[in-house]
Amino acid sequence: MTGTTPPDFAKRLDKTADDTEALLSRLLSDDVLPDEIARPKRLMDAMRYSSLNGGKRLRPFLVVESAAVFGVPREAALLAGAALECIHCYSLIHDDLPAMDNSDLRRGRPTLHKKTDDATAILAGDGLLTLAFDIITRDEIHRDANVRLLLTRALARCAGIGGMVGGQILDLAGEGRFGGNEPIDVARIQQMKTGALLRYGCIAGAILGQASQKEYQALDDYGRALGEAFQIADDLLDVEGDAAALGKPSGQDAALGKTTFVTQLGIEGAKQRVRDLLARADAAVSIFGDRAAVLQAAAHFVAERKN
Repeated sequence: MTGTTPPDFAKRLDKTADDTEALLSRLLSDDVLPDEIARPKRLMDAMRYSSLNGGKRLRPFLVVESAAVFGVPREAALLAGAALECIHCYSLIHDDLPAMDNSDLRRGRPTLHKKTDDATAILAGDGLLTLAFDIITRDEIHRDANVRLLLTRALARCAGIGGMVGGQILDLAGEGRFGGNEPIDVARIQQMKTGALLRYGCIAGAILGQASQKEYQALDDYGRALGEAFQIADDLLDVEGDAAALGKPSGQDAALGKTTFVTQLGIEGAKQRVRDLLARADAAVSIFGDRAAVLQAAAHFVAERKN
């Protein structure tokens, strides 16, 4: 990494996590909004169970820190980050379902369908997905409606057919779920299933900051490198990680017969690929000078995490 890790990096990460938690708690309150008829208790409880008290909030952190490069008000970036986190949490609920990864644990607790039932879990995921687009279009995010439009369109594309959802079906196809022997492109699956939302966390800051094309491209390149490094680190943790630290069983990829970066590159090859990606991420945001220090630290944090 160019330079050293900012001394307040951990504090900034924790602060964004705390602020995101408080914001999501408000957004998921029982208070009925204009044009809503009711907020059913079972649905709200399920949505809160799966989105509160969880995770490092890396995706909102990326929105906040990429936006900070351009001096965007923190409150606006947090709202955009909350929308992104709703998408992420919905995806985890649906990924854990018996028809998908069939997981019993998430963040050290029973997955939502285990805590409740499949139908409640599906609808809670649907609710979070829909709420995300309510949030991302709010006037408080940016006074310019065109900026809000660009944020919304980018979120839909990163989360949908050509992004996360498309990546999920390619991942299931790679497990042989649909018969046949479809070729497996691990890099493409990663870019879509995992990388697209992480990339959005970076380009959302550029959109909010009304960045130049060069600045947008820098954050886009950074986001793509960070997203791939995240997935490789995840694949390595599934092989080398401790289940207690992960908050879910390790070895699931092998159990499902998944082709991963580790199965393709080997452990040492995967670790070298991460080092190359970190150098690429550093270089991408070097145009921002010292303003990029936190983003550079974030890429290393992603690659070196233990859970």
